Amino acid sequence: MNVHIGYRIHKTPAVEKDIQYHIEKLRKRLQVFRPELVHLKGYVEELNPREGTCVSLNLRLPSGQMAVEQRASTASAAVKAAFEDLLQQVNKHKAQLRSSHKWPRRQQEISKRRNMSVPFEQTLAAVFPPTVSSDDIRSYVNANLARLERYVEREIYFREISDMIEPDSISKEEVIDETIAAALGDVHEKPERLALEPWLYRLAMKALDELSRPDGSNGSAVRLEESARKRNVRGSDEAELQFHQPDESITEETVIADGRIATPEQIVGSDEMMRLIASALRDVNPAHREAFILHAIEGFGIDEISAITGAPPEQVASAISDARSHLRKSPSLVRQFRGRLANVGNA
Repeated sequence: MNVHIGYRIHKTPAVEKDIQYHIEKLRKRLQVFRPELVHLKGYVEELNPREGTCVSLNLRLPSGQMAVEQRASTASAAVKAAFEDLLQQVNKHKAQLRSSHKWPRRQQEISKRRNMSVPFEQTLAAVFPPTVSSDDIRSYVNANLARLERYVEREIYFREISDMIEPDSISKEEVIDETIAAALGDVHEKPERLALEPWLYRLAMKALDELSRPDGSNGSAVRLEESARKRNVRGSDEAELQFHQPDESITEETVIADGRIATPEQIVGSDEMMRLIASALRDVNPAHREAFILHAIEGFGIDEISAITGAPPEQVASAISDARSHLRKSPSLVRQFRGRLANVGNA
């Protein structure tokens, strides 16, 4: 999108930041048009102390042109009002383009001409957002595999605590393998590139649900071909000897601490917090617990959680609020994390 903004007032960083924010918001609405065919021209000028600031915008599209002019007491208010008015016009224009084939017939010649016309989505001016490719999935997994594994490990831990699955019946490696195989396969429809991360988390949740429900098998049954005793995985120090030989020379990697790795105290503190949260959320609805974990621990927004779980955004916000209220009533969390569960609004 070609942008030209002229200033007839004293330019400040706050005004520039507001204009850039609204331009990016407008750019997302205009992804269906070719960027080189979209032109935005605007002026910000100060009239007088009584009338305030005037903002005028002119947007040229391949299918039309629209202009707005707004005045307000401050530059930020005028910019916001002008861009909101322009967004409303863009939405109406796009809706008119989408329903152009539904317009009533006026004359027989005009109806024949419309029947021969090509929908706007099939013209050269239409640009569709790129979908996720196999290379995008591999790049994301290579960069964020540890974060996805932590999420799967937390979900398995919470389900084991809630007695939804048997302990040690599902490993995180199995869930990750099923998730990546489903993402690289052709069974599921690929989303847009910007929705890659929520889509992978949704596939991980589906893989975990499928592995938690074995077809026709009894999860509590004891298999005769397996040993009922737990394996002694620390019966030998061969792994440590293969990792480090005593006669090897000491390098800088063995002396300098890696700041990216958590200390034992941090690991113990994180595990203790997870245990407290797990015990506090044991009686909570599983859907509310999953929404709260995705929001509070994984850092997803309401719309992203809605895409992951398939629930409406209003239901997701209500689930997060209910889970947070339940945590505030937990005596163990109140004593351990006093003051950290303050009310921060509606999710």
